[in-house]
Amino acid sequence: MDILLVASAFNSLTQRVYAELTDHGHHVDVVLASQGTEPVRDAVRELRPDLVIAPMLRTALPEDVWREHTCLIVHPGPPGDRGPSSLDWVIAEGARQWGVTVLQAEAAMDAGAIWAAEPFPVPPVGKSDLYRNEASDAAVTAVHTAVRRYAEGVHKPRPQSDGSVSVVWRDAFRQQRRRIDWEWDDTETILCKLRGADSQPGVLDELLGREVFLHGGHPEDRLRGRPGELLARRAGAVCRATRDGAVWIPELRPRKNSGDPAPFRRPAASVLAAWEPSLELPEAPVPLELPSDRRTWTDIRYRQHGDLGFLGFSFPGGAMSTDQCRRLLAAYEYALSRPTRVLVLGGDRDFFSNGIHLNVIEAAPDPARESWVNLNAMDDLVEAVLRTTDRLVVAALAGNAAAGGAMLALAADEVWCRTGVVLNPHYRRMGLYGSEFWTYTLPRRVGAEAAERLTTEALPVSAASAERLRLVDRLVPAAPGEFPAAVRQLAAELASSPFLDVRIAAKAARAAKDHERPLAGYRESELARMHTIFHDPEAPYHALRSAFVRKTPSGSPRPLAVPAGAVR
Repeated sequence: MDILLVASAFNSLTQRVYAELTDHGHHVDVVLASQGTEPVRDAVRELRPDLVIAPMLRTALPEDVWREHTCLIVHPGPPGDRGPSSLDWVIAEGARQWGVTVLQAEAAMDAGAIWAAEPFPVPPVGKSDLYRNEASDAAVTAVHTAVRRYAEGVHKPRPQSDGSVSVVWRDAFRQQRRRIDWEWDDTETILCKLRGADSQPGVLDELLGREVFLHGGHPEDRLRGRPGELLARRAGAVCRATRDGAVWIPELRPRKNSGDPAPFRRPAASVLAAWEPSLELPEAPVPLELPSDRRTWTDIRYRQHGDLGFLGFSFPGGAMSTDQCRRLLAAYEYALSRPTRVLVLGGDRDFFSNGIHLNVIEAAPDPARESWVNLNAMDDLVEAVLRTTDRLVVAALAGNAAAGGAMLALAADEVWCRTGVVLNPHYRRMGLYGSEFWTYTLPRRVGAEAAERLTTEALPVSAASAERLRLVDRLVPAAPGEFPAAVRQLAAELASSPFLDVRIAAKAARAAKDHERPLAGYRESELARMHTIFHDPEAPYHALRSAFVRKTPSGSPRPLAVPAGAVR
């Protein structure tokens, strides 16, 4: 079928729906509702789609569109749930089970007939993590069901007016409900509020006399202080006391009227340091091999089980700043000092990596210089993985990967990928040529022709397509919460393989013979192109980066601003 996706943003769910429907043989186009109602109408008139689907829509479809065409809305709530803040409410209410419903568009919000519905469990994670994982899995399953039913032409969607559905309206979840009372709220209450707003919109609060949004929250088991007091810092995060414990807050976003020239999310400690350079919070380090009984936060951990090493990392939004790259490289070097034969890289859930940290770069006094330093730190990490010859390295992708983060994964000997993951192995939509040795690793895996297509078309790739292209070596058909156990089992099987020593020896022999072109040559060539871009003030990268970080639509990277029909 010809399917038109109408979305407020080409976000993770829209990308996954686009990629998977394309995999199923449908012709899929995308138009952004954020550009206004006329582009939506124009797209429908021009393309005459068989079906319109809205995976993520903040505004109503034009009435003439949904009256004249079958339009399906993906709602992140079970049948009968209505309102704009479903996931916020489910986290606040502590529900353990939730769902996604595919509805036919009509005048009343979320009141249309039901084409498909899919339940999902609700683990104690942040809203954005839940949205990209359990909710996304359920949404895609429901979309496939609805599309199949529509194509068969015999299914009659279930109306919500027949009394079979209990309707519950939930108002928008506003900041008044998120407000933290540091003197009164206990740690679990505060964590719930922080998790319910981890990516957007954050929890509005006050620090050092300025209004700021808090993003993300994790428990702390040892540090204590006066409720609301800043206690310590670690890896860019700050620890704040509660009445019965403490929480770690990784990121802050200054309010736009706070006077901060960079009112967007970035590491919490750096925001506070910019406000008050004299603020001296003590560093609270933890070992890489953190004891299993600790209930604290860290973004990098190492675990070892016999011949297996697991280097876990989880950075907010998947972005990796200069500091994060350097700390992860140090952790990788530590992992190489341990006696293992298989080393697994990646976090337990959510993003693997999205490459350099555009928010930190945008906030830097000299963004061009910070871009260059950050990229070199990322290259150092990727090169260390490529030069590892004494064991097999596995990249285990629990979540999405893009740009330099995708190339970090390709540096490993094997790439294992959860079936719900979306890959974006390209840089063009941010106006960049790219580095991280992509000119070596990508053609080596998929061939020169496919590498050219992937980097120039710059479209999302589903896990299934990634396996067919040989971007990925193994698909792991596990639910988000089951992925770590599945990876441990697969890694144990790999470590016990009778052919492992042969593979390691062959890998070392290939490295000794090197390639037709030494690794240093690939890096030098890529960095030369990137240096020119970074230090050219007229290069599109700077406007695209600023628009992306500051969420201004005028410079949004394509395909967010292309007319329908161009995303095909």
